[in-house]
Amino acid sequence: MSAFQQFEDEGAAGDHAARLVALRRQMAETGLDAFVVPRADAHQGEYVADSDARLRWLTGFTGSAGFAIATADKGGLFVDGRYKVQARAQVDPALFAVVDWPATRPADWLRKALPDGGTLGFDPWLHTRREIETLRKGLKGSGIALLATDYNPLDAVWTDRPAPPVGAARIHADATAGEVAKAKRERIAAELASSGQKSALLTLPDSISWLLNIRGSDLPRNPVVQSFAILSDDGHLALFAEPAKFDDALRAHLGNSVSIQPPDRLIDALQAIDGPVRVDPGSAPEAAFLQLELCGTTIAQATDPVILPKAMKNDAELAGMRAAHRRDAVAMVHLLAWLDARGPEGLTEIDVVEKLEGFRRDQGILDISFDTIAGVGPNAALPHYRVNRASNRPLVEGDILLVDSGGQYGDGTTDITRTIAIGRARPDAIGPNTAVLRGMIALTRARFPKGVAGAHLDALARQFLWAEGLDFDHGTGHGVGAALCVHEGPARISRISDIPLQAGMILSNEPGYYREGAFGIRIENLVIVQPVHAEPGREMLGFETLTLCPIDRRLIDVDRLSSDEINWLDDYHARVRHEIAPLVTGDAHDWLIRQTQPLD
Repeated sequence: MSAFQQFEDEGAAGDHAARLVALRRQMAETGLDAFVVPRADAHQGEYVADSDARLRWLTGFTGSAGFAIATADKGGLFVDGRYKVQARAQVDPALFAVVDWPATRPADWLRKALPDGGTLGFDPWLHTRREIETLRKGLKGSGIALLATDYNPLDAVWTDRPAPPVGAARIHADATAGEVAKAKRERIAAELASSGQKSALLTLPDSISWLLNIRGSDLPRNPVVQSFAILSDDGHLALFAEPAKFDDALRAHLGNSVSIQPPDRLIDALQAIDGPVRVDPGSAPEAAFLQLELCGTTIAQATDPVILPKAMKNDAELAGMRAAHRRDAVAMVHLLAWLDARGPEGLTEIDVVEKLEGFRRDQGILDISFDTIAGVGPNAALPHYRVNRASNRPLVEGDILLVDSGGQYGDGTTDITRTIAIGRARPDAIGPNTAVLRGMIALTRARFPKGVAGAHLDALARQFLWAEGLDFDHGTGHGVGAALCVHEGPARISRISDIPLQAGMILSNEPGYYREGAFGIRIENLVIVQPVHAEPGREMLGFETLTLCPIDRRLIDVDRLSSDEINWLDDYHARVRHEIAPLVTGDAHDWLIRQTQPLD
């Protein structure tokens, strides 16, 4: 079995009915009429440690986004369109009804579940201030009171809860980072000082890991150090993390201006801090705000000051990402060549996952960047499908295989999706796949003025699907970290993202289409936002493609492509051939040459 990805059906484990009964008993003892259980830890990261997997433990749902609300007699699991099918398959409907969110807001659901009012409890360490303010506004006039609990009633009944992770931290080389940590701290500290802020509370582990040029092993897939930090306007930083994570070499790397303190000292530090202190209402836990307010400390509500600088990669980070993507392309080419040569007989989704991991190991992978999505047939119609032993399907001639995967390398993070015909392409998938491809090309070729946000560009990727009455229920693109988290803020390509794109940002470009019960399609490349030539006085931006891997020609209706689209695809394949062919040999090399020839 792979040392990276496991295939147990986590959603089937445990007596969820008994767990819900125990939670309700604990709620009643503490005077709570309802309690909300998020899929979040105190750092609001996408991945959570086993010790923080409360939503999975209570409901059986293993997706990466959602939350549950339990009352004395009702339960709701709130998930968006990506997870509706998965949630219905994993969760007992007698315990938790799957609620379409955000179409149904939690406040509206609660008004019906608690028509006579009551008390809704929440753990203030697991929710942001913005989240709580939104919920409080939605409940206004309902008679439902919000209560920040002193302890988590779910934790009180989770008797075999795992211990928090204590993964070793490591140095992220200055040459790869492109800037020494001291300079980063001084740069961010100067921004605080110029804004009249004496310090900033940092709660996002990827922000802290980037700022200090360190990486960690607390979580799978995301090489971050689980920690909090307080950065002062003089550049000094107090790091709240388990001291056992840091060896002597790493302590020397951090220097005397960084003090390491146990996590339980954070509350003492918040009580002693002078304001104004900058705190991000969109990412910091409500508990931090409550503690500062209790002490009368002036709070400057503003975005985490590290998020934007981290997203705008420097030349060294971009060079590392390009190098990682070339190695990753070699792994992908070997996988696709192997699939074509091997044929589907006797192969399953898990075989594909493990084979791809093996090819990535050959290229020096440290970990995968997220659990590989390898879905065939109806499984591919689940955008965030994760194969397990129970769901594992065989590959069958005529099916569509969707593989969305990525790697964590020492110098970069990758994320790529390819949709593959198993033998001859099924005819009803060719049209939607071509529409998806055309949308991906349109977004890639976009040129836009500085100040344009992802919301302005999202429709470019959907236009050809919309023309056929089709769409997809996820964003078109997310930010990607440099040897960090595969999902990174603040910018996205999404109809709800108003963050302007800036040079150096790396984003995914991944339109898709999903026909429930039949097949799924997604084509994903990563792109770098770069300046492009423009008339004098006007700053224009465009995209440089990072991902280098052939796109399956069997699923393309060439007659639907414009001459510009054909030229783009031929040029892209020529670049893939030029950069990757020298790195592969044998049958994989021959396969690559064939797959990157111009379209007929």
